[in-house]
Parts: sequence; structure tokens; C-alpha cells
Amino acid sequence: MIRVENLKKHFGAVKAVDGVSFEIADGRITGLLGPNGSGKTTTLRMLYGLLRPDAGRVQVDGADAIREPLQAKAAMGVVPDARGLYPRLSARENIAYYGELQGLRGSALARRIETLAQELDMGAFLERPCKGFSQGQRAKVAIARAFVGDPQNLVLDEPGNGLDVMSNRALRQYLREQRARGKAVLLSTHIMQEVAALCDQVIIISEGRIRATGSPEELMIQADADNIEDAFVRLIGTDEGIMA
Repeated sequence: MIRVENLKKHFGAVKAVDGVSFEIADGRITGLLGPNGSGKTTTLRMLYGLLRPDAGRVQVDGADAIREPLQAKAAMGVVPDARGLYPRLSARENIAYYGELQGLRGSALARRIETLAQELDMGAFLERPCKGFSQGQRAKVAIARAFVGDPQNLVLDEPGNGLDVMSNRALRQYLREQRARGKAVLLSTHIMQEVAALCDQVIIISEGRIRATGSPEELMIQADADNIEDAFVRLIGTDEGIMA
């Protein structure tokens, strides 16, 4: 479980995140939605330790992400918006490096990489250096790297960007399997079909604050909308939200 309490982050006079609180429960997929500039990415970066909040708390399975950063990070698998691969290392080496940081070694690590490579259809480029990879190939390596240690909490920022149809289907099925295993999954996406297909709970953020929470069905009722996209637009109060 991930718990966020009264999280705040200012950049000068700009209140990027202004008192955000929510929980990412085990055994559920929670969607985080927001238009561009809403504070969504800043929130995620504070959650996984890339930015230090000005105020508030983040707890990951009971570990304080500020006071106990290594323990908190060890409980999370993160697919950030910037993939951050090592270009001279092969896809396998990138994944293995992160697996070793999480305590995997030898045949156990090799088996885990092979399983992920098969699930994400990475066989054709697994041994190639990552320099020059397509956006979709980079996304697959980042996803495999986040999942290699089998963490309890998964945080994914636009993981489907660049993936083809079959790879996106495989990713969605994998996330459903993680939910069934009791994992806590936080999915930031702008693809409303993913929200409708995957999310048990949705958090809508705009202008640095939480505007609405609930299941997709509850949000549609709240917004008097026939689909989650229209509900999202109405709940943030602007038609510009459809481009988030």
C-alpha cells in the first residue's frame, strides 16, 4: 500500500501540488488522471523519491519515503515518464543491473529476465545496446526493469506510450495478474480506454489538487456522463482536459 498525506510542492510562486492526499490499496489498480500542468507528474516524482516535497508524507508499505528512502524504494517498481536507460548496455544488461540492485542473482535473475522478455516480446532486441531503440522498445525495457524484482507496489507513468497494440494488450493483462496477486498498482495515463478497462479506482487531479475520486462508474454518475472521458472533462471543469 502507498499512502500520500497532504503532499505539497511549490516552484517559486507556482503551487504545483497543493495538499494532495490519497491511498493506493493492495489488490487494486488506481488510475491517476490530470491535464497537462495539473501536478500529476510532480506528485509521482515525489512519490518515488525523485523530488523532495515541501510538506506532507509518503509511506510505502509503512516506510517513510523521506526518512527511509531505501526501504520505500525497495518496495516499489517504477516506470517513470523519462525512461532513463543506459544506452551502451543491452536491454538484458539494463534489466539485470536493476535486478541485482534488488538482490537477484544468477539463475534466478536469468529466469526472471527470460520470463519478462517473453511476456513483453523483447526477444528480437534483448541482446542489443539500447542506444537507438524505438520509443516502444525503450518502454518495454523500462517496464521489465521495474518489474524484475517482483515489487509489491507498481507505479507507472504513461507506460503504454510507444507500445503497439499487442504489447499494450500484454501489459494490461500483466497488470490484471498483478492485481490478482494482491499488488498495489498506480497507473498514470491519458488513454481513457485503459482507465475504463483496468482501473478499480480513479483519482483526478487538476491545478495541484484532487478534484474527484471514485470508481469509473461512480465518477460517471457524479459527472452525469455516459463515459469516463466526458466525466473527466466535466470534473476538472474545462474542455482542455481531453488533451491531457
